[in-house]
Amino acid sequence: MTQIPRTNWSKSYHYGFRDCLMPFSREELQSTVATASRLKVLGSRHSFNAIADGDVAIVLGHMPLDPVIEADGGQVSIAGHATYGDLAAFLANHKLAVHNLASLPHISIAGAIATATHGSGDGNGNLATAVSGLEIVTADGKLLTTKRGDPDFDGMVVHLGALGVVTRVTLDTQPAFEVSQSVYEGLGWAALLDNLDAIMATGYSVSVFTAWGDTAGQVWVKSAEPSKPLPDEIFGATLAAVKRHPISGVDPENATDQLGARGLWSDRLSHFKMGFTPSNGDEIQSEFHVPRHHAAAAIEAVASIRKSFAHLAQVAEFRTVAADALWLSPQYKRDTLSMHFTWVRDQVAVETAVRLIEDALAPFDALPHWGKVFSRTPMGGRYPMIARFKQLRERLDPSGKFSNPWLEDVVFS
Repeated sequence: MTQIPRTNWSKSYHYGFRDCLMPFSREELQSTVATASRLKVLGSRHSFNAIADGDVAIVLGHMPLDPVIEADGGQVSIAGHATYGDLAAFLANHKLAVHNLASLPHISIAGAIATATHGSGDGNGNLATAVSGLEIVTADGKLLTTKRGDPDFDGMVVHLGALGVVTRVTLDTQPAFEVSQSVYEGLGWAALLDNLDAIMATGYSVSVFTAWGDTAGQVWVKSAEPSKPLPDEIFGATLAAVKRHPISGVDPENATDQLGARGLWSDRLSHFKMGFTPSNGDEIQSEFHVPRHHAAAAIEAVASIRKSFAHLAQVAEFRTVAADALWLSPQYKRDTLSMHFTWVRDQVAVETAVRLIEDALAPFDALPHWGKVFSRTPMGGRYPMIARFKQLRERLDPSGKFSNPWLEDVVFS
Protein backbone atom coordinates (compact mmCIF):
# COMPACT_ATOMS: atom_id res chain seq x y z
CA MET A 1 0.00 0.00 0.00
CA THR A 2 1.38 3.41 -1.00
CA GLN A 3 1.91 5.75 1.91
CA ILE A 4 0.14 9.08 1.45
CA PRO A 5 2.46 12.08 2.01
CA ARG A 6 1.24 13.97 5.08
CA THR A 7 3.64 16.91 5.47
CA ASN A 8 6.27 18.90 3.70
CA TRP A 9 9.96 18.35 4.38
CA SER A 10 10.09 20.39 7.60
CA LYS A 11 6.66 19.24 8.85
CA SER A 12 5.49 22.87 8.88
CA TYR A 13 2.76 22.32 6.27
CA HIS A 14 0.21 19.46 6.40
CA TYR A 15 -1.17 18.17 3.09
CA GLY A 16 -4.78 17.21 2.44
CA PHE A 17 -4.10 14.30 0.08
CA ARG A 18 -6.53 11.37 0.14
CA ASP A 19 -4.47 9.14 -2.17
CA CYS A 20 -1.00 8.83 -3.65
CA LEU A 21 -0.07 7.32 -7.01
CA MET A 22 3.45 6.12 -7.86
CA PRO A 23 3.91 5.10 -11.50
CA PHE A 24 6.89 2.99 -12.53
CA SER A 25 7.18 4.09 -16.17
CA ARG A 26 6.39 7.01 -18.43
CA GLU A 27 3.67 4.98 -20.11
CA GLU A 28 2.04 4.21 -16.77
CA LEU A 29 2.32 7.88 -15.84
CA GLN A 30 0.64 8.95 -19.08
CA SER A 31 -2.24 6.53 -18.52
CA THR A 32 -2.62 7.70 -14.92
CA VAL A 33 -2.72 11.35 -15.90
CA ALA A 34 -5.16 10.79 -18.77
CA THR A 35 -7.75 9.10 -16.54
CA ALA A 36 -7.36 11.25 -13.40
CA SER A 37 -9.61 14.17 -12.55
CA ARG A 38 -7.21 15.98 -10.19
CA LEU A 39 -3.49 15.48 -9.55
CA LYS A 40 -0.63 17.31 -7.85
CA VAL A 41 2.97 16.27 -8.38
CA LEU A 42 5.13 16.05 -5.25
CA GLY A 43 8.90 16.22 -5.51
CA SER A 44 11.23 16.74 -2.57
CA ARG A 45 8.38 18.44 -0.61
CA HIS A 46 10.43 21.55 0.04
CA SER A 47 7.61 24.06 -0.42
CA PHE A 48 6.21 25.81 2.65
CA ASN A 49 2.73 26.67 1.41
CA ALA A 50 -0.16 24.99 -0.44
CA ILE A 51 1.29 25.27 -3.95
CA ALA A 52 1.64 21.47 -4.22
CA ASP A 53 -1.37 20.44 -2.14
CA GLY A 54 -4.45 18.66 -3.48
CA ASP A 55 -6.67 15.57 -3.45
CA VAL A 56 -4.38 13.04 -5.15
CA ALA A 57 -0.58 13.17 -5.00
CA ILE A 58 1.58 11.69 -7.73
CA VAL A 59 5.16 10.81 -6.81
CA LEU A 60 7.69 9.82 -9.48
CA GLY A 61 10.33 8.25 -7.25
CA HIS A 62 9.95 4.78 -8.80
CA MET A 63 10.65 6.04 -12.31
CA PRO A 64 14.25 5.84 -13.61
CA LEU A 65 16.47 8.91 -13.65
CA ASP A 66 18.16 7.99 -16.97
CA PRO A 67 20.70 10.84 -17.12
CA VAL A 68 22.18 11.39 -20.58
CA ILE A 69 24.95 13.68 -21.80
CA GLU A 70 24.00 15.21 -25.13
CA ALA A 71 26.30 14.53 -28.06
CA ASP A 72 28.01 17.91 -27.97
CA GLY A 73 28.66 17.68 -24.22
CA GLY A 74 26.98 21.03 -23.70
CA GLN A 75 23.77 19.69 -22.20
CA VAL A 76 22.51 17.00 -19.87
CA SER A 77 19.05 15.44 -19.81
CA ILE A 78 17.65 13.82 -16.66
CA ALA A 79 14.33 12.91 -15.05
CA GLY A 80 12.57 15.89 -13.53
CA HIS A 81 12.26 14.25 -10.12
CA ALA A 82 16.04 13.86 -9.83
CA THR A 83 17.67 16.01 -7.19
CA TYR A 84 20.54 18.37 -7.88
CA GLY A 85 22.64 16.01 -5.79
CA ASP A 86 21.78 13.18 -8.20
CA LEU A 87 22.67 15.43 -11.12
CA ALA A 88 25.97 16.56 -9.61
CA ALA A 89 27.06 12.98 -8.94
CA PHE A 90 26.41 12.07 -12.57
CA LEU A 91 28.10 15.18 -13.98
CA ALA A 92 31.20 14.55 -11.84
CA ASN A 93 31.87 11.39 -13.84
CA HIS A 94 31.87 13.45 -17.03
CA LYS A 95 33.84 16.44 -15.67
CA LEU A 96 30.88 18.74 -16.26
CA ALA A 97 28.93 21.25 -14.17
CA VAL A 98 25.81 23.40 -14.16
CA HIS A 99 26.16 27.10 -13.51
CA ASN A 100 24.84 27.18 -9.95
CA LEU A 101 23.13 25.36 -7.11
CA ALA A 102 20.65 26.35 -4.43
CA SER A 103 21.51 26.29 -0.73
CA LEU A 104 20.38 22.67 -0.57
CA PRO A 105 21.36 19.98 -3.11
CA HIS A 106 18.48 17.80 -1.85
CA ILE A 107 15.72 19.54 -3.85
CA SER A 108 14.24 18.12 -7.06
CA ILE A 109 15.11 19.75 -10.35
CA ALA A 110 11.52 20.02 -11.64
CA GLY A 111 10.35 21.49 -8.33
CA ALA A 112 13.20 23.99 -8.15
CA ILE A 113 12.65 25.35 -11.64
CA ALA A 114 8.87 25.39 -11.06
CA THR A 115 9.30 28.08 -8.41
CA ALA A 116 12.39 29.88 -9.81
CA THR A 117 14.55 28.68 -6.92
CA HIS A 118 18.07 30.12 -7.11
CA GLY A 119 21.58 30.29 -5.81
CA SER A 120 23.57 33.52 -5.67
CA GLY A 121 25.91 35.58 -7.81
CA ASP A 122 25.70 38.89 -9.63
CA GLY A 123 26.08 37.14 -12.99
CA ASN A 124 24.10 34.00 -12.18
CA GLY A 125 20.48 33.55 -13.18
CA ASN A 126 18.19 31.37 -11.09
CA LEU A 127 18.31 27.60 -11.59
CA ALA A 128 15.55 27.68 -14.19
CA THR A 129 17.71 29.75 -16.54
CA ALA A 130 19.88 26.69 -17.22
CA VAL A 131 16.91 24.79 -18.68
CA SER A 132 17.14 24.30 -22.45
CA GLY A 133 14.49 21.63 -22.89
CA LEU A 134 11.48 20.06 -21.19
CA GLU A 135 9.38 16.92 -21.53
CA ILE A 136 5.90 17.31 -20.02
CA VAL A 137 2.93 14.95 -19.72
CA THR A 138 -0.07 17.21 -20.24
CA ALA A 139 -3.61 16.79 -18.91
CA ASP A 140 -4.69 14.50 -21.77
CA GLY A 141 -1.80 12.12 -21.06
CA LYS A 142 0.12 13.14 -24.17
CA LEU A 143 3.82 13.89 -24.18
CA LEU A 144 4.92 17.42 -25.00
CA THR A 145 8.56 18.15 -25.75
CA THR A 146 9.80 21.71 -26.07
CA LYS A 147 13.15 23.47 -26.26
CA ARG A 148 14.55 26.94 -25.80
CA GLY A 149 13.42 29.16 -28.64
CA ASP A 150 10.07 27.41 -29.14
CA PRO A 151 6.91 29.49 -28.74
CA ASP A 152 5.85 29.69 -25.06
CA PHE A 153 8.99 27.90 -23.84
CA ASP A 154 9.81 30.82 -21.53
CA GLY A 155 6.39 30.32 -19.94
CA MET A 156 6.81 26.61 -19.34
CA VAL A 157 10.03 26.56 -17.33
CA VAL A 158 8.79 28.34 -14.18
CA HIS A 159 5.60 26.27 -14.37
CA LEU A 160 4.31 26.35 -10.75
CA GLY A 161 3.11 22.75 -11.20
CA ALA A 162 0.16 24.14 -13.16
CA LEU A 163 0.90 22.87 -16.68
CA GLY A 164 1.46 19.11 -16.34
CA VAL A 165 3.99 16.59 -15.08
CA VAL A 166 7.58 17.48 -15.94
CA THR A 167 9.17 14.12 -16.69
CA ARG A 168 12.55 15.22 -18.09
CA VAL A 169 14.63 18.37 -17.99
CA THR A 170 17.54 19.29 -20.26
CA LEU A 171 20.08 21.67 -18.75
CA ASP A 172 23.04 23.61 -20.12
CA THR A 173 26.38 22.33 -18.88
CA GLN A 174 29.92 23.69 -18.76
CA PRO A 175 33.29 22.20 -17.88
CA ALA A 176 33.62 21.30 -14.21
CA PHE A 177 35.29 23.99 -12.13
CA GLU A 178 36.64 24.41 -8.63
CA VAL A 179 35.43 26.80 -5.97
CA SER A 180 36.87 27.92 -2.65
CA GLN A 181 34.65 29.08 0.19
CA SER A 182 35.61 31.57 2.88
CA VAL A 183 33.53 33.07 5.67
CA TYR A 184 33.97 36.60 7.03
CA GLU A 185 32.53 37.58 10.42
CA GLY A 186 31.50 40.77 12.15
CA LEU A 187 30.12 42.76 9.22
CA GLY A 188 28.47 45.94 10.48
CA TRP A 189 25.12 47.23 9.26
CA ALA A 190 26.58 50.50 8.02
CA ALA A 191 29.36 48.66 6.18
CA LEU A 192 26.78 46.39 4.52
CA LEU A 193 24.43 49.18 3.45
CA ASP A 194 27.20 51.52 2.25
CA ASN A 195 29.11 48.84 0.33
CA LEU A 196 26.47 46.30 -0.65
CA ASP A 197 27.36 46.12 -4.36
CA ALA A 198 31.06 45.73 -3.66
CA ILE A 199 30.42 43.01 -1.07
CA MET A 200 28.16 41.03 -3.40
CA ALA A 201 30.78 41.26 -6.16
CA THR A 202 33.52 39.71 -4.01
CA GLY A 203 33.10 36.21 -5.48
CA TYR A 204 31.31 33.98 -7.98
CA SER A 205 28.56 33.44 -5.41
CA VAL A 206 28.17 35.55 -2.28
CA SER A 207 25.74 35.32 0.64
CA VAL A 208 25.32 37.57 3.65
CA PHE A 209 23.82 35.84 6.69
CA THR A 210 22.27 37.84 9.49
CA ALA A 211 20.52 37.07 12.78
CA TRP A 212 19.17 40.65 12.83
CA GLY A 213 21.34 41.61 15.78
CA ASP A 214 23.55 44.61 16.46
CA THR A 215 25.86 43.58 13.60
CA ALA A 216 24.78 42.44 10.15
CA GLY A 217 26.65 39.13 10.43
CA GLN A 218 28.62 36.84 8.11
CA VAL A 219 29.72 37.08 4.47
CA TRP A 220 30.13 33.72 2.68
CA VAL A 221 32.30 34.11 -0.42
CA LYS A 222 32.49 31.32 -2.98
CA SER A 223 35.32 32.11 -5.38
CA ALA A 224 35.89 30.42 -8.75
CA GLU A 225 39.07 32.36 -9.56
CA PRO A 226 42.14 30.50 -8.25
CA SER A 227 44.48 33.34 -9.24
CA LYS A 228 42.53 35.98 -7.31
CA PRO A 229 43.53 35.94 -3.62
CA LEU A 230 40.78 36.80 -1.17
CA PRO A 231 41.40 39.63 1.30
CA ASP A 232 41.85 39.11 5.02
CA GLU A 233 38.84 41.32 5.67
CA ILE A 234 35.84 42.70 3.78
CA PHE A 235 34.76 46.16 4.93
CA GLY A 236 35.59 45.36 8.54
CA ALA A 237 34.44 41.73 8.50
CA THR A 238 37.35 39.44 9.31
CA LEU A 239 38.19 36.00 7.97
CA ALA A 240 36.88 33.17 10.15
CA ALA A 241 39.57 30.89 11.51
CA VAL A 242 37.23 27.93 11.98
CA LYS A 243 34.37 26.46 9.96
CA ARG A 244 30.96 28.08 10.49
CA HIS A 245 27.27 27.20 10.09
CA PRO A 246 24.90 29.90 8.77
CA ILE A 247 22.96 29.69 12.04
CA SER A 248 25.06 30.88 14.96
CA GLY A 249 25.82 28.16 17.50
CA VAL A 250 24.84 25.23 15.25
CA ASP A 251 27.44 22.52 14.59
CA PRO A 252 28.94 23.24 11.13
CA GLU A 253 29.54 19.57 10.31
CA ASN A 254 26.75 19.47 7.70
CA ALA A 255 27.89 22.72 6.04
CA THR A 256 30.06 22.55 2.92
CA ASP A 257 33.80 22.96 3.43
CA GLN A 258 35.27 26.42 4.01
CA LEU A 259 38.56 28.00 5.14
CA GLY A 260 39.58 28.69 1.54
CA ALA A 261 40.12 25.06 0.57
CA ARG A 262 39.32 24.55 -3.11
CA GLY A 263 36.94 21.80 -4.16
CA LEU A 264 34.59 20.73 -6.91
CA TRP A 265 31.78 23.20 -7.76
CA SER A 266 29.17 20.75 -6.43
CA ASP A 267 30.94 20.54 -3.06
CA ARG A 268 30.97 24.32 -2.48
CA LEU A 269 28.11 26.15 -4.25
CA SER A 270 25.47 24.70 -1.94
CA HIS A 271 25.68 25.66 1.72
CA PHE A 272 24.93 22.13 2.91
CA LYS A 273 26.37 18.72 2.06
CA MET A 274 24.29 16.13 0.26
CA GLY A 275 24.98 13.40 2.80
CA PHE A 276 23.69 15.33 5.82
CA THR A 277 20.34 16.58 7.07
CA PRO A 278 19.84 19.81 5.15
CA SER A 279 19.81 23.13 6.96
CA ASN A 280 18.14 23.03 10.39
CA GLY A 281 15.02 21.05 9.48
CA ASP A 282 12.67 22.37 12.17
CA GLU A 283 11.77 25.54 10.33
CA ILE A 284 9.51 27.70 8.14
CA GLN A 285 10.88 29.70 5.22
CA SER A 286 9.96 32.98 3.52
CA GLU A 287 11.75 34.90 0.79
CA PHE A 288 11.26 38.18 -1.04
CA HIS A 289 12.93 39.52 -4.17
CA VAL A 290 13.45 43.25 -4.72
CA PRO A 291 14.89 45.00 -7.78
CA ARG A 292 18.62 45.37 -7.37
CA HIS A 293 18.53 49.17 -7.38
CA HIS A 294 16.32 49.03 -4.26
CA ALA A 295 18.54 46.50 -2.47
CA ALA A 296 20.20 48.63 0.21
CA ALA A 297 17.04 50.64 0.93
CA ALA A 298 14.99 47.45 1.24
CA ILE A 299 17.47 45.88 3.67
CA GLU A 300 17.54 49.07 5.71
CA ALA A 301 13.73 49.17 5.85
CA VAL A 302 13.49 45.61 7.16
CA ALA A 303 16.43 46.07 9.53
CA SER A 304 14.65 49.08 11.03
CA ILE A 305 11.82 46.82 12.29
CA ARG A 306 14.01 43.83 13.19
CA LYS A 307 13.19 43.99 16.91
CA SER A 308 9.60 43.04 16.06
CA PHE A 309 10.59 39.70 14.49
CA ALA A 310 14.23 38.86 15.31
CA HIS A 311 13.20 36.46 18.10
CA LEU A 312 11.48 34.29 15.46
CA ALA A 313 14.31 34.30 12.91
CA GLN A 314 16.90 31.54 13.03
CA VAL A 315 18.80 33.30 10.26
CA ALA A 316 18.26 35.41 7.15
CA GLU A 317 20.27 35.51 3.94
CA PHE A 318 20.83 38.17 1.30
CA ARG A 319 21.74 36.97 -2.22
CA THR A 320 21.83 38.48 -5.70
CA VAL A 321 20.26 36.92 -8.80
CA ALA A 322 20.61 38.02 -12.43
CA ALA A 323 17.69 38.96 -14.67
CA ASP A 324 16.04 36.49 -17.05
CA ALA A 325 13.21 36.19 -19.59
CA LEU A 326 11.11 33.50 -17.87
CA TRP A 327 7.51 34.65 -17.57
CA LEU A 328 6.79 33.87 -13.91
CA SER A 329 10.29 34.31 -12.58
CA PRO A 330 10.68 37.03 -9.91
CA GLN A 331 13.80 37.98 -11.91
CA TYR A 332 11.81 38.56 -15.12
CA LYS A 333 13.70 41.42 -16.80
CA ARG A 334 15.19 42.62 -13.51
CA ASP A 335 18.30 41.89 -11.46
CA THR A 336 17.25 41.26 -7.88
CA LEU A 337 18.38 40.98 -4.31
CA SER A 338 16.70 38.15 -2.43
CA MET A 339 15.95 38.33 1.29
CA HIS A 340 15.49 34.83 2.65
CA PHE A 341 14.17 34.12 6.17
CA THR A 342 14.53 30.85 8.04
CA TRP A 343 12.03 31.00 10.89
CA VAL A 344 11.33 28.92 13.98
CA ARG A 345 8.38 26.61 13.40
CA ASP A 346 5.60 28.79 14.83
CA GLN A 347 3.18 29.30 11.95
CA VAL A 348 0.92 31.94 13.51
CA ALA A 349 3.76 34.09 14.83
CA VAL A 350 5.69 33.77 11.56
CA GLU A 351 2.68 34.81 9.49
CA THR A 352 2.37 37.94 11.64
CA ALA A 353 6.06 38.71 11.17
CA VAL A 354 5.81 38.14 7.42
CA ARG A 355 3.00 40.68 7.15
CA LEU A 356 5.18 43.26 8.91
CA ILE A 357 8.04 42.55 6.52
CA GLU A 358 5.74 42.75 3.50
CA ASP A 359 4.57 46.16 4.72
CA ALA A 360 8.19 47.32 5.05
CA LEU A 361 9.00 46.06 1.54
CA ALA A 362 5.85 47.46 -0.09
CA PRO A 363 7.59 50.55 -1.53
CA PHE A 364 10.24 48.39 -3.23
CA ASP A 365 8.21 46.22 -5.63
CA ALA A 366 9.04 43.03 -3.74
CA LEU A 367 7.92 39.66 -5.10
CA PRO A 368 7.79 36.53 -2.91
CA HIS A 369 9.31 33.15 -3.64
CA TRP A 370 6.42 31.07 -5.02
CA GLY A 371 7.06 28.11 -2.71
CA LYS A 372 7.50 29.89 0.61
CA VAL A 373 5.30 31.66 3.16
CA PHE A 374 3.81 35.01 2.17
CA SER A 375 0.44 36.64 2.74
CA ARG A 376 -0.21 39.22 0.03
CA THR A 377 -2.49 37.86 -2.70
CA PRO A 378 -3.36 37.68 -5.52
CA MET A 379 0.14 37.74 -6.95
CA GLY A 380 -0.23 36.78 -10.60
CA GLY A 381 -1.21 40.28 -11.68
CA ARG A 382 2.21 41.53 -10.56
CA TYR A 383 3.78 39.65 -13.50
CA PRO A 384 3.67 41.29 -16.95
CA MET A 385 3.28 37.93 -18.73
CA ILE A 386 0.48 36.52 -16.58
CA ALA A 387 -2.12 36.78 -19.37
CA ARG A 388 0.10 34.68 -21.65
CA PHE A 389 0.64 32.16 -18.85
CA LYS A 390 -3.12 31.87 -18.32
CA GLN A 391 -3.56 31.18 -22.03
CA LEU A 392 -0.82 28.56 -21.86
CA ARG A 393 -2.50 26.88 -18.90
CA GLU A 394 -5.86 26.88 -20.73
CA ARG A 395 -4.23 25.14 -23.69
CA LEU A 396 -2.30 22.50 -21.75
CA ASP A 397 -4.74 21.93 -18.86
CA PRO A 398 -8.17 23.29 -19.85
CA SER A 399 -10.01 21.51 -17.03
CA GLY A 400 -7.58 22.59 -14.30
CA LYS A 401 -6.50 19.01 -13.57
CA PHE A 402 -3.22 20.25 -12.06
CA SER A 403 -4.70 23.23 -10.25
CA ASN A 404 -5.75 23.73 -6.64
CA PRO A 405 -7.34 26.56 -4.62
CA TRP A 406 -3.94 28.11 -3.87
CA LEU A 407 -3.04 28.44 -7.53
CA GLU A 408 -6.46 29.81 -8.41
CA ASP A 409 -6.37 32.41 -5.62
CA VAL A 410 -2.71 33.42 -5.78
CA VAL A 411 -1.86 33.07 -9.47
CA PHE A 412 -4.94 32.97 -11.66
CA SER A 413 -7.51 35.16 -9.90
